[in-house]
Amino acid sequence: MQTTRNKSSPCPSFRLREVASMYFTMIMVFLVILVVALQGTAPRENYFPYKVPLDPQSSLELSWNVSYLEQVVHFQLLVKEPKFGLLFGMSDRGEFENADLAVLWSDGHRSYFGDAWSDEKGQLHMDSQQDYQLLKAHRTPEGLYLVFKRAFSTCDPKDYLIEDGTVHLIYGILEKPVHSLQAINISAIHKGLQRVQLLKPNISTPELPRDMKTMEIRAPDVIIPSQETTYWCYMVELPDSFPRHHIVMYEPVITAGNEAIVHHMEVFQCAAEFDSFPHYNGPCDSKMKPDRLNYCRHVLAAWAMGAQAFYYPEDAGLAFGGPGSSKYLRLEIHYHNPLVFKGRQDSSGIRLYYTATLRRYDAGIMELGLVYTPVMAIPPGEAGFLLNGYCTDKCTQVALPPAGIHIFASQLHTHLTGRKVVTILSREGRERQVVNADSHYSPHFQGDVLITTCTYNTEDRNQATVGGFSITDEMCVNYVHYYPQTPLELCKSAVDSGYLQRYFNLVNRFNDEEICMCPQASVTQQFSSVPWNAFNRDVLKSLYDFAPISMHCNKSSAVRFPVRMGPSRPGVACCIAPGLRRPRFQS
Repeated sequence: MQTTRNKSSPCPSFRLREVASMYFTMIMVFLVILVVALQGTAPRENYFPYKVPLDPQSSLELSWNVSYLEQVVHFQLLVKEPKFGLLFGMSDRGEFENADLAVLWSDGHRSYFGDAWSDEKGQLHMDSQQDYQLLKAHRTPEGLYLVFKRAFSTCDPKDYLIEDGTVHLIYGILEKPVHSLQAINISAIHKGLQRVQLLKPNISTPELPRDMKTMEIRAPDVIIPSQETTYWCYMVELPDSFPRHHIVMYEPVITAGNEAIVHHMEVFQCAAEFDSFPHYNGPCDSKMKPDRLNYCRHVLAAWAMGAQAFYYPEDAGLAFGGPGSSKYLRLEIHYHNPLVFKGRQDSSGIRLYYTATLRRYDAGIMELGLVYTPVMAIPPGEAGFLLNGYCTDKCTQVALPPAGIHIFASQLHTHLTGRKVVTILSREGRERQVVNADSHYSPHFQGDVLITTCTYNTEDRNQATVGGFSITDEMCVNYVHYYPQTPLELCKSAVDSGYLQRYFNLVNRFNDEEICMCPQASVTQQFSSVPWNAFNRDVLKSLYDFAPISMHCNKSSAVRFPVRMGPSRPGVACCIAPGLRRPRFQS
């Protein structure tokens, strides 16, 4: 868990620092923070390589860069429709209480910018130490640009400590002029939350080959359905006799104006066993979707909001085309449309960069974590509920080579209640290698086991959150990029459904309130009937920790490996590459 309190030992005493700076702060702050509205041009785009919309309308756009040498983040906020000010900042879980904020406000005549913080009641206060430093403020035809910076660590107990991992960014819009900072009523303004990974990996970009070509896989002129969640499928056919190539890089191509709606995208290659696949352009869950499209599961590229271009290491590339490879690809786009826009047109997709000069290794992508099923659920009101997805030795010992695999990148994904994702390698019951970080250990299995642990917060929900595809459901996924490639595409688990039914029977037996145990009731309906007292919560946690699991050990054709019983053997090499890429998936 991240904290707004800086625990670094080199920081001087707050009281001494406050006394030394208070006089100058109180006199100078309103002079320093005056914003002059100047005409000018937007800063160079490559100076701010990371970009994400803050609100569903894309009226607020955040760009930033990271200087590890200076330990500073530079922010650029584009306010497309400036009104009377805004709040931008960070907090532990996206709340506006106990938050660290940069505030721009106007009294109708002049505008001011300052570093502020909110107390446990949401009341704003000017910070005695101004750590958000305004560098530039100017207007362009696009809107108002604000450029400012903040150090990772400020030694200010009121400031958020910027660390690796997901950061909860908060924003608020001031619709009316205010005469002072203290006059801003947080409860009365339009506000929201966006999750990002501020501190991107400090790795160099590999040099791209001279014979590199590009290909755009885009769904043309999609009219985004006026509903919150849509998965859209579009089939693409490669040219006849398309030779074998290596993908060395890919990046998103987002239709302008839809940056806040395109949640994530994937490109799948279809199974080579079929000579042809029907063309399709429509919702993935439509009854009109041909069943054969379910055999398009080999991941070529995966992107989600907040991620940037993905580069393969110089000695590996993802193979596609050529003999034994299907020429049919499926693009899948998840549209998250919470404001239910109507008639919005989109042609987003993914741009592939590829070369005919094959590299030493064929790379692969393997999906770890939990199966998308409602049997894995999080009770309401939980501050930190853990779910574990297992890739056990019964899969790794038959699907991976004896010499192991080399993991060089990791992409993590949850939905709205996800707070942390961790994958570790356990060998013979002991933690051997941390793929991302270490937060949980289970002695459940022997041999080589990849354990993906997701932590969720459902304190703002009053019903159980089940696993599934909707944005209000949850996921726990880690796409690991590795070489050499194997046929293993998916290695995930879920609790045994029979043991879950035993849980529902137990809850029904030991609680006064009767829950629906009728066979026709779905798992989601049964979870919604559970009275979430301490007993029912603890029993569910124990069930997920110790009950048998159902393993999914699948090839890209969706055919499962013939998992066999027997002694474990090494299957995952303990060789995480230096400078591991962590382009996390944010919802």
